[in-house]
Amino acid sequence: MRTVTRNFALAVAFSITSLSCSGSLESLKRLNIFPPERDIELGLQIEREIRKNPKEYPILQDRPAIKAYVEQIGNKILASSEIKYKEVFAYKYEVINDDSTINAFCTPGGYIYVYTGLIKFLDNEATLAGVIGHEIAHAELRHATGRMTKALGLELLVAVVLGNKPSDAARIGANLFAGLSLLANSRGDETQADIYSIRYMQSTEYYPGAIRFFFEKVLDASSRRGGAFERLLSTHPLPQDRVENVQKMMNQMGNPQIAEANLFSKRYQEMKKGLQ
Repeated sequence: MRTVTRNFALAVAFSITSLSCSGSLESLKRLNIFPPERDIELGLQIEREIRKNPKEYPILQDRPAIKAYVEQIGNKILASSEIKYKEVFAYKYEVINDDSTINAFCTPGGYIYVYTGLIKFLDNEATLAGVIGHEIAHAELRHATGRMTKALGLELLVAVVLGNKPSDAARIGANLFAGLSLLANSRGDETQADIYSIRYMQSTEYYPGAIRFFFEKVLDASSRRGGAFERLLSTHPLPQDRVENVQKMMNQMGNPQIAEANLFSKRYQEMKKGLQ
């Protein structure tokens, strides 16, 4: 086992050196030395922590129809040919019964959590689908373990893989998990997740750029209801250019028509009655 680990570490070091020498800065930024199995382990870890903390994460238990509605949307997105880890990651859905929090998040390995505050805040099903697609993209693109790679630092990373500094690994791991900070996304991660969400949505019945309606509503409302958006913005930075990027993609797609037939506002409003 020790020989295998050392060989893996040498392979990592070789990959890092090759990327650096080739001048592929973007590839180096996207470097992720952890296998998908690590995402699965982390997702299970976080899911267990959430289950043990019902005060902060009160799972909606008495409205199975709401959970089924969210799950149905997620499964439509997972049918996209762009999804790589559909048979690998869990892709399970839960609704958190907290009207004061307008947010959703996805752990590594595909555990998706949607707050009732977000569901009530949105106006149509397509926008919720866009948000769920965005969260799926974070799992598919393995953003969390990618950030772990960066956080460890290349020198320490190889040392940890070799088993020389386990205490440093434990310390960094603890810091990453503090307050689920592992799920705090960079601007680059957010933009990439937006792009992939739109790609996933193209193969569904939904208007592919519907996530823009969420962005616009947040930007408008956050100036008046700042506190309700603190948690959202701490994990999902929302600069104005994200709205502009969505519109650029819509332009490239020939500006698909927006209609009730691809927004599904009426059935969404019917679903929301179940949360009253």
